[in-house]
Amino acid sequence: MAGTIDVAAERAATPGCATVTHLNNAGAALPSAATLDAETAYLRYEAERGGYEAANEVAGRLAAVRSSAARLLGVAPADLALTGSDTQAWTKAVWGYFLGGGVRPGDRLLVDRISYDSHYLGLLQICELVGATIEVLPSVADGRVDLDALASLLGPPGRPVALVALTHIGTHRGLINPVEEAGGLCRGASVPYFLDACQSVGQLPVDLAAIGCDVATATGRKWLRGPRGTGILFVRADFAERLRPPGIGNSAAEWVDADHYRFRPGAARFAEFEVPVASHLGLGVAIDHVLALGIDAIAERVGGLAEQLRHDLGSVPGVAVHDGGSRRSGIVSFTVGGVAPAGVAAAAAASGINIGVSNAPWARLDMLAPHPTSAVRASPHYYNTGDELARLVEVVDSLAR
Repeated sequence: MAGTIDVAAERAATPGCATVTHLNNAGAALPSAATLDAETAYLRYEAERGGYEAANEVAGRLAAVRSSAARLLGVAPADLALTGSDTQAWTKAVWGYFLGGGVRPGDRLLVDRISYDSHYLGLLQICELVGATIEVLPSVADGRVDLDALASLLGPPGRPVALVALTHIGTHRGLINPVEEAGGLCRGASVPYFLDACQSVGQLPVDLAAIGCDVATATGRKWLRGPRGTGILFVRADFAERLRPPGIGNSAAEWVDADHYRFRPGAARFAEFEVPVASHLGLGVAIDHVLALGIDAIAERVGGLAEQLRHDLGSVPGVAVHDGGSRRSGIVSFTVGGVAPAGVAAAAAASGINIGVSNAPWARLDMLAPHPTSAVRASPHYYNTGDELARLVEVVDSLAR
């Protein structure tokens, strides 16, 4: 049974709630005062103590950030690295796999239709360089990845499948992909499985061990309510030995002699020396708050608000809600007949409401006719209220008339 979130207390502990109705949490959520205080206190101390010295003194706190993230994701701390973003984590992992010999000429890379641009573009670069190809998995009628098609493409002999790259929740509409079932298929075929968990970590229970992926990436700024410029990379321990990430320094590898170096074991081979210590400390505070509230309680609250918003928007004549899937997330995607999505977002902003717009270049495989190539994206978090959702619906209703 999920616990109850004290919404009033959470709003009081979130400075931004006093100044704006923030329904753009799929872009970047409002941080708590505690997260902000952790960042600013460290920056002040660093200025007084010195950068290296201050960082050395909080080394234990930085290690605790990985431990907290590991608790949240159901993995070992040694299998995680902190990064500057989801994209940075993805880039280092994918290119590390390529440089380790994981993608060869003629190989196939399988992706889903809701792939995000930075993930797909990284794969496209590798394919251009080595002569591999990307194959897009079909979707079933409600938009989820077609598991039967995945099983079929993994099964027959022929050109090898170098990896499967799937998205837990797309950036542009709220469906949740069946990532655990996909993981079972990939394990059965012994094909590496890369997971984009950027929009799921912090709003849904995410058990990476149960999902069975070899690599997963996430960001701090969205549903975790952490600082911008933070990300998380998971690499399964035995799979890490197959990766040779680019951009290494002495945090990631040991310089053995003039002609040789040795990677650190596990996810440590992705470690950077120069990191935003203040932001990582803030991320730790944000993750600990998720753990204290309980991810099940967060998922229940976010899911309930999103379904309420879908219902209320769908009741407005001229509004179409575009989320698919049998399970949906906190992302609510919609269009208003005769009004460009950018115009809807501008009208909401004029009323003190933050929402987003998704455009085809961010999810080009899925944002094609008959789907809209641009849509409004509203994404409530647990600190939002029913009254805030109603204000957005009022704005949309005034535009639709």
